[in-house]
Amino acid sequence: MTTDALTAPPSADPCVLLKHGEAFLKGRNRHRFTERLHDNLRVALRGVGGSTWIKNAQHVTVLGGQVPQDVLVERARNVIGFTSVEPAVRVPSTLEIITATAVDTLRTLHGSGTVSSFAVRVKRRDKQFPLTSAPMERHLGARIREALPALSVDLTAPGVTLTVAIDRKETYLSWARHSGLSGLPVGSSGRALVLLSGGYDSPVAAHRAMRRGLACDFVHFSGAPYTNPASVYKAYALARRLNEFQPPGTLHLIALGQAQKQLAIAGAGRLQVVAQRRLMVRTASALAAGTGAEALVTGDSLGQVASQTLANLVAVDEAASLPVLRPLIGREKQEIIDEARAIGTADVSVLPDEDCCSLLAPPRASTSTRVAHVEAVEKRLELDELIETLLASAEVLRPGEDEGRTAPPRLPDIPGQRVRGLRPSLP
Repeated sequence: MTTDALTAPPSADPCVLLKHGEAFLKGRNRHRFTERLHDNLRVALRGVGGSTWIKNAQHVTVLGGQVPQDVLVERARNVIGFTSVEPAVRVPSTLEIITATAVDTLRTLHGSGTVSSFAVRVKRRDKQFPLTSAPMERHLGARIREALPALSVDLTAPGVTLTVAIDRKETYLSWARHSGLSGLPVGSSGRALVLLSGGYDSPVAAHRAMRRGLACDFVHFSGAPYTNPASVYKAYALARRLNEFQPPGTLHLIALGQAQKQLAIAGAGRLQVVAQRRLMVRTASALAAGTGAEALVTGDSLGQVASQTLANLVAVDEAASLPVLRPLIGREKQEIIDEARAIGTADVSVLPDEDCCSLLAPPRASTSTRVAHVEAVEKRLELDELIETLLASAEVLRPGEDEGRTAPPRLPDIPGQRVRGLRPSLP
């Protein structure tokens, strides 16, 4: 047994303490951020298989219900806006019950064989409670030592720290702390549309945007009908994982292959990649008008590839009618890969696919595109008509909302060559 899997003493009510992050700093608007946090938490708790309850304490959200505590901890850790997630028990705020529960808690932990030393930390929020924090720590430590002489006190590096938060009517005792995702509650900063590829970068950029309070929808441009559907399946799996951090956003699938061919026929040459990127942000800007998004998000990192030089990024931005946000602009590739592993998208991103950006790409792409030069290519096309065609053919899905969190992705048929065995292989 680990300290996360503690069985609550009979007199105690299992719960989870969720410490607020930046919402705590919002002054008179704090209640709006807290309400958004709670709304997102309720979404994350859908399908847990039992009733749950949420209540406010002092700068803390308390979560409980007829659901195993480890399930509540797991779901709460995916909710952006909490700095820590702590399994706990709550008891009435009397000296006798708090003391008995503290002893029972340490007895259970010691009996599991995982704890040989302890410390007690008391936060006395109810100033009417008869003992102040330091005397209460000494009192609890002494009672625990009397009942469990094999346990030693270690105030420097204890095997477990028992934290006791005393409120007027209820007291919370917690023994483990998990790091939360922190940040602002998703949706508190508005809505954005993420240009989601099948690689490492854009899912990490989306996650960072969410942590700054942006609710995200996704658009994936494939090279269909000239590429296989691997990137589409990857985009679906990535969006499904990202939707575990927010109220589910939509995924728009757009086959760009024919439009890319038109750019090549129009003589894009070394400007092909930048011209494709400009077409993507134009199309995404038009799509955003129907999703309520106020910005686009990309996974660009300055200088990482030829299309992401400063001159090329400026040329791409000029084609967008919305702000283009780049949360990874100063990140190195290994940093991005490490973060992808931490948020659970790396295992999908590493799978092989056919990136639409490589379709018809020249051997040497321009690294210093001038807007006037790429505009000359675009004038040979009916851009407005082309974008309307792309939007009209878009497939719209909501990954994770209707299928359950563990079901495999189920996608409509996407034009293009099939890849044997790829569909069921995605996590």
